[in-house]
Amino acid sequence: MMNRKLLKEVKKSFKKHFKTKPLVVFSPGRINLIGEHTDYNEGFVFPAAINKGIALAIQKSDSDKCQVYAIDKEKMHEFSLQDIKPLNEGGWENYVLGVVAEIQKLGITLENFNISFAGNIPGGAGMSSSAALENSVVFGLNEIFNLGLSKSQMILISQKAEHNFAGVKCGIMDQYASMFGKKRSALLLDCRTVESETYKIDFKKYKLLLINTNVKHDLSESAYNDRREVCENVSKKLNVLALRDASKEMLQEIKKDISEEDYQKSLYVIEENERVKLFSKAIQEDNIDALGELLYQSHQGLSTQYKVSCKELDFLVDRTKENPNILGARMMGGGFGGCTINLIEKSATTQFKRDISKEFEKEFGRACSIYKVKLSKGTHVVS
Repeated sequence: MMNRKLLKEVKKSFKKHFKTKPLVVFSPGRINLIGEHTDYNEGFVFPAAINKGIALAIQKSDSDKCQVYAIDKEKMHEFSLQDIKPLNEGGWENYVLGVVAEIQKLGITLENFNISFAGNIPGGAGMSSSAALENSVVFGLNEIFNLGLSKSQMILISQKAEHNFAGVKCGIMDQYASMFGKKRSALLLDCRTVESETYKIDFKKYKLLLINTNVKHDLSESAYNDRREVCENVSKKLNVLALRDASKEMLQEIKKDISEEDYQKSLYVIEENERVKLFSKAIQEDNIDALGELLYQSHQGLSTQYKVSCKELDFLVDRTKENPNILGARMMGGGFGGCTINLIEKSATTQFKRDISKEFEKEFGRACSIYKVKLSKGTHVVS
């Protein structure tokens, strides 16, 4: 229902500003069921597209400039196709400009166009609104100008836009999940080959619930770079391309040559990769209980070994362990804030939401936010 309202709003805005009938694209945000910090170790992740995202209306333009209107920000941005560079103060604008620039780098000539867009992905929740926006722009341009780009080419354009215009050296998971998502399914994605297997999931009497701590601690960027460096250094010591190629036995052999902290971080990555594979096996075997147990193990590793959790995330996960209606929970995303993902019995959801909101506010003096999500299909034309 939410998306229908969003699509209506986007169409209305486009007609108001640009007086023509647009093509409308929907590009979803994503969650990651399991497999955190494994992507830059060329390992495995288990993302899924969700039923929240970016709706974007687009059409060719007769004017001498391109115009993009962000409905949520009530802001119009104009630019010339002849002079594209990142804006110093740019936020959403740089994602759009980056996509256009990366298409041009392929030797493709674009004509002027207009866009109106809006989204219903909660900000700061780690559901990749940036990837959804990039994908909706490249997908829309591909459609209206018949560029003949494949989905695989489109996600690389989106990723490079983020690298070169937003300055974020992201992996490919966000763009991939948003573009290739399938209804009621998650994707077992190999981050080395960038190929995936689709797993249809029946959660039976359970559903997914996200709880946003609404905090983002400052540590995140430096800590991310620090951990990436640790993984690369240990891989070199092990003489492997990436930690994806390492085993616990190999790591044990060099334990005396590295610090205990670096050993634990590397061990976490090796174990998390293993958990992702076990998760896909549990889906095939219809073993819902095992899924929950793996979520808890993943959080334990992220919190105590990889050390990317925070007191708010740990509090939320610990509280679920006292609740027999919850099979498993873990922090989701890079860490130091953001969301937990929870597998909860449908009938117990209302009571749990009430209780956890109260307890969280009592503990931290501020509110958390709670969202229901469904696994949904990837970027597509709506009308």
